[in-house]
Amino acid sequence: MGATGYFTHSDCLKHDMGPGHPECPARLGAIEDRLLITGLDMALTRREAAPAALADIELAHDRMHVAALRGLTDVLREDMAAGGPPYTNLDPDTAINAYTWDAALRSAGAVIEATDAVIEGELENAFCAIRPPGHHACRDKAMGFCFFNNVAIAAKHAVERHGLKRVAIVDFDVHHGNGTEDIVAGDDRILMVSFFQHPFFPEGGSQSNAANLVNVPVPAYTKGMDIRELIEMMWIPRLEAFQPELILISAGFDAHREDDMGQLGLVEQDYAWITLRMKDIANRYAKGRIVSCLEGGYNLSALARSVEAHLRVLADV
Repeated sequence: MGATGYFTHSDCLKHDMGPGHPECPARLGAIEDRLLITGLDMALTRREAAPAALADIELAHDRMHVAALRGLTDVLREDMAAGGPPYTNLDPDTAINAYTWDAALRSAGAVIEATDAVIEGELENAFCAIRPPGHHACRDKAMGFCFFNNVAIAAKHAVERHGLKRVAIVDFDVHHGNGTEDIVAGDDRILMVSFFQHPFFPEGGSQSNAANLVNVPVPAYTKGMDIRELIEMMWIPRLEAFQPELILISAGFDAHREDDMGQLGLVEQDYAWITLRMKDIANRYAKGRIVSCLEGGYNLSALARSVEAHLRVLADV
């Protein structure tokens, strides 16, 4: 039995997009509290994430996108020193503060480090409790609360730096991982499987018909049992045929029935079931290697309980 890593960093708490924004630092606090109350933290190998190298981020992102975000951060910090506002909006939903750049580097760094540790056999699997999330970040732009696409960076890192030939990305966030699709579409070394509420944000849903994508739109009010059936029919045959050497999970918990950011009907047991199915695939083809990273999930109680359910399966407790 290998260990389950838990990667995070205090910088991830400092990124803030303004009062009342749903993607808030309290999300990580709620997860930490739940792990302490349940004693689950004792079953995890805790690691502090180092910042990602820009060369790794640029495996998935355009150099100009990275430079622009860094430049905006520098300008914001100078403006704040002169008494200016503490936020710069990139779009109506997405803003940076003085700490966003550091938090985004730590988030990407956490997933890269977790990927290294799992591929090298140091850990069996890992969960990254990070923010900002990543799956809406496209190759050349930030959007939907996301700046760098953590899971896509990790996938490119696994194939480019470690020489893996088959990496699967599993995305169960309520919103379509349009950024991940943008970055990995047409890369046959990477298989992306997802479900997402449609029609919903981002507008248009899945835009690509690339052969390495299995992105399944589902209507509002779809229940957990229907999602399970869809996974068995649509995801599992493709994952089994692909035989991934590593599974990366975009773990968004906003498809939970208590989460107002979506209208799907999943509960904790559904997340445990999905995790168990992915673990089964990983055990058969990938030496158990799974790296999961936090995406959405905005009802603090539902988020904390769902992450607990997810982690209990990963850590076998």
